[in-house]
Parts: sequence; C-alpha cells; structure tokens
Amino acid sequence: MRKIILLITCMFGISVFSQIKVLKNESLVEVGKDNSVGLYKKEDKFTVNYQDLNTSNLNTIRSFSFQNLNGDVIGLYKLIMDGFITMPGENIILELPNDIIELHYERNYGQPTVQFIQVINKNRKYIGKSQYLTRKQVEKIFGRTNGKYALYDKTPAVNPNAANKGTNTASTATPTSGGAKKKSRK
Repeated sequence: MRKIILLITCMFGISVFSQIKVLKNESLVEVGKDNSVGLYKKEDKFTVNYQDLNTSNLNTIRSFSFQNLNGDVIGLYKLIMDGFITMPGENIILELPNDIIELHYERNYGQPTVQFIQVINKNRKYIGKSQYLTRKQVEKIFGRTNGKYALYDKTPAVNPNAANKGTNTASTATPTSGGAKKKSRK
C-alpha cells in the first residue's frame, strides 16, 4: 500500500513540476499570402512575413509589424499601389517603431514590381529583402482578392481615443477617404 501511495505521489510531483506548459492559442488571422510573403493580423497589429532573399539560408523568415493606427494598413496599401502607377525614382522609406522599411520599385520583364527592404532594428548592418511583387500579388497579400481586406477597413475597437489625442500622422486623411470609397463601391 505504501508503494502505491509513493508511486502516485511521484507521478503527481512529476506532472506539477514539468517544464512544458500549454499556453492559450493567440488568434492570428491571415489577411493574405502569396508565395513567401504574407500579411497577418492580431487585434489591431499587422505583421508582414517574408522569406529573406538576402541571406544564404533560404529558410530565413523575417517579419515587420505595425499598429493600425489611423488606418495605416490602408495607407500602406495605397502607397504601394500608387508606386505601380508612377514608379518613384528612389526608394520610399518608411519608419516603423522597430525597423525601417524601404519600398524598392523596379521593372522586371517590363512589368512594375515592388520589393520590401527591411533595415532590421534600424541597424544598417542587418538588411532583409523580400521577393519582387507584382500588382496582383500585392492585391492578394493585402486581401483584396479574397475579401479579407474588411479585417483592416474596420476601425479597431481597442483604440477609440487615438484620434482624440491630437497625435495624427500625415497618412490620416488620404487612407481614410480611400477606404470609404472602396466600401461605397459595394
């Protein structure tokens, strides 16, 4: 009887002090993906994942994230799409909280393409590059072909007071009206 109680006590002790814990699954929603580039959403934070072509190991996946404050996702989409219409002569440089992103436009086989160039942790020593993306691929990544763009057109319920603080960015006016036009077409 003592051996059975000792065995049960040992089994209970092992399960209590184990190193592996089961965590709650965070809701990460895929907005769109094409080949090795994808856009994902968690609450009001958006993340772009891409396969880094700048490393010798092609299995390196990099990402950059930003909050959807003042419709920044719509602003980024519009900025990228405008670059296809009038290709800029130089890279468009965007500063995120942790990284610097450059939008590099180039013609490949006569077709305009864009590439994300990420300055990781704002350190010019570490640079990641995505594949070149066509207009159709960008539309797919931003959920325009599968209808998931509604995920970022909605105003986030988490930040209702963000507009009242007086800290508006330069991208506020254009993306909001662009999003309204897209909704009114339906």
